[in-house]
Amino acid sequence: MSTEHGTPELPALPVDFRPAKTRAVLLAAAVALFVVVSAVALLLDSLSPAEKTSFVFTAALLAGILVLLARPRVRADEDGVTVVNITRVRRLAWAEIVRVNLRTGDAWVFLDLSDGTSMPVLGIQPGNGRAAAVRDARVLRALAERHSSEQPSGG
Repeated sequence: MSTEHGTPELPALPVDFRPAKTRAVLLAAAVALFVVVSAVALLLDSLSPAEKTSFVFTAALLAGILVLLARPRVRADEDGVTVVNITRVRRLAWAEIVRVNLRTGDAWVFLDLSDGTSMPVLGIQPGNGRAAAVRDARVLRALAERHSSEQPSGG
């Protein structure tokens, strides 16, 4: 959705961006992996109770890793953006976001920050479809531009 000038329509806040297809695949794979490995371990009579336990524990560990990979998202609200990547969560005020980038070949969006650093945002990634990622990146960019211009300077 965009206006006649190519600027995306801004959604009502708060809004979440997350790679839905990737998330669904990873969560389904986590459940399937845990169930299959645990079932095989419990059904094999040749394994000792300790070995069965280690199989189930390993399955849980691997499923947990897949769940972590399914975690990324971005939540934009009136006060700023919360970026949830695989193991880290970072809260940013709108004024901290200088630019939202999704260049050709990028695996996900990057935020250029006011402290001179760049931050990956795994919650918007072309792996779910380039058009959706570009749309989401444009919406996040427009939100950042609108909200950072509304905040008082000096601080």
